[in-house]
Amino acid sequence: MPANNHRRLCTFLLVLAAAVQSPAESAAVELPKFREAPAFRNGRGCPRTAWSSLDAHSHNPSIIHIAMTLDSTYLRGSVAGVFSVLQHATCPENIVFHFISTRHRRDDLRRVIIATFPYLKFRLYHFDCNLVKGKISYSVRRALDQPLNYARIYLADLLPSGVRRIIYFDSDLILVDDVAKLWRINLGRRVLGAPEYCHANFTNYFTPKFWSNAALAAEFSGRSACYFNTGVMVIDLWKWREGKYTEKLEHWMSVQKRHRIYELGSLPPFLLVFAGDVEGVEHRWNQHGLGGDNLEGLCRDLHPGPVSLLHWSGKGKPWLRLDSKRPCPLDSLWAPYDLFRHSSLFADS
Repeated sequence: MPANNHRRLCTFLLVLAAAVQSPAESAAVELPKFREAPAFRNGRGCPRTAWSSLDAHSHNPSIIHIAMTLDSTYLRGSVAGVFSVLQHATCPENIVFHFISTRHRRDDLRRVIIATFPYLKFRLYHFDCNLVKGKISYSVRRALDQPLNYARIYLADLLPSGVRRIIYFDSDLILVDDVAKLWRINLGRRVLGAPEYCHANFTNYFTPKFWSNAALAAEFSGRSACYFNTGVMVIDLWKWREGKYTEKLEHWMSVQKRHRIYELGSLPPFLLVFAGDVEGVEHRWNQHGLGGDNLEGLCRDLHPGPVSLLHWSGKGKPWLRLDSKRPCPLDSLWAPYDLFRHSSLFADS
């Protein structure tokens, strides 16, 4: 083939490849667009305080620290969660968010948060997926197998040493109460606080292989082990580091790889390490399960009692059900916190 023709053919193939790839690439680049949230200011009586990433090693008990993961899939839920926290806080300027993301889209995610919450105090941390590479086993739902779902295990390693206490929130919940009330719970000697559900059938969270192994089943002997949902936790990071709890959780992930003792992602290791030694929190702080189960995601009602936090754990997510025009009744409680700019609204702006 003559040299000129060969060059023309190569150029044509490159252009064709770019044309074929560009739609997928442009779709991958597109993140949801959100309306700018209003500026939330402290009420009277709030202590004057400031937190800077340059002064991250000093502990200030007046500052509320909240950790959440951040990714493109759950970004809409994360934004709604942040908005709900700020809207109901008495001292919103005293809240610092610690977002954890993988390297993928991290800069884009930062820009979205800054544009949506210009006044928000936050830091964005890189979670190295290699930390859990080879430690994750497949579970009943693909979302539970994502490396970022395991980032909660590594909060003590990721956050500055001056952050003594952290509230961990999943990205599919909203608050309808002042987060300071949750922040002030007394953990006593314990490392972790969360609402416990002792009526739940604890045996369902582990496989028959686990319970048939006397050595494994003995892990719960002498413990008043109750189920708790890891989507809402108050954690003493100093005690966590002292007790080497990350290593304890990783141990059970290694056991899982060898023996297949559970089916539910990052939850069972927490139960194995902490169940029976959790500081109980009022159930109002985690009205969970609103996303249904992990297979069908059917509609569910609220648990009896007061509500401070609504949590769409399970397969069904409110933003997906609302967009599909098939919402569950309780999804209407999430909708007012949705800052997503729908395409029709965006086109008119």
